Amino acid sequence: MSAFLILGIVIVVLLVIVLMRRGGAGAQRTRLEDARAEAQRWYERLGGQVTNLHGSEPAVQQALADAGERYNAAGGQLQSANSVRQYELARESALEGLQYVRAARTAMGIDPGPELPALASQAGTGQLTREREVTVEGQHYKAGPQPGADTPYYYPGGRVQGRPVPAGWYSTPVWKTALGAGAGALGGLLLFDALFSPGFGDTGFDSGYQDGYQDAAQDFNNGDFNGGDNAGDFGGGGGDWGGGDFGGGDFGGDF
Repeated sequence: MSAFLILGIVIVVLLVIVLMRRGGAGAQRTRLEDARAEAQRWYERLGGQVTNLHGSEPAVQQALADAGERYNAAGGQLQSANSVRQYELARESALEGLQYVRAARTAMGIDPGPELPALASQAGTGQLTREREVTVEGQHYKAGPQPGADTPYYYPGGRVQGRPVPAGWYSTPVWKTALGAGAGALGGLLLFDALFSPGFGDTGFDSGYQDGYQDAAQDFNNGDFNGGDNAGDFGGGGGDWGGGDFGGGDFGGDF
């Protein structure tokens, strides 16, 4: 085999490698741009709603305040994003904000608008279908499927310490404080158990909750609960939900 033939083969192989790399880089750029455009679309939609909606009822004001927080979180995530995953997190934050917007519109008695894509954090959490009142360690809690004077805090659904917390309206943001500054670790477990068992959410919710509750109780018995973990999971309503892992609290850098 002549030297020229060997050189020609080497050149062809190198060209193929270069073309393949360019193709892969182009596909990655396309995925990145698509993810950026998708996150930007929901972010701009959220911004329009936050700017134009106003209300005087506590439930409306609280839901719009939460939507505004998610809007700010999504904006910060968009500015710093440089990967597909980071743009996906910004999208989650914007979508969570729009969930709060729908809640505010519901509280205002107007059409909540079209359905939204489900949040990653909502998988398997269900939603409240009836009202419930419980008292745990001397504190009274209410929750239900509709906003009211006693239930001004909306939550789009998610998991707290591994347990599903269904979407609905609450008398207090238990997803933030139940295991934090509220009743303490064991008291928080009792609160979730009292509120969501039995028969609170959609089909399959109860068994999912019980599994999560039993796992959390086992963790407590094993000494796995500590102040740092509790603060991380509940702080800001977001951490795991929003900007942090999902783009919102939580919910944005904060679910």
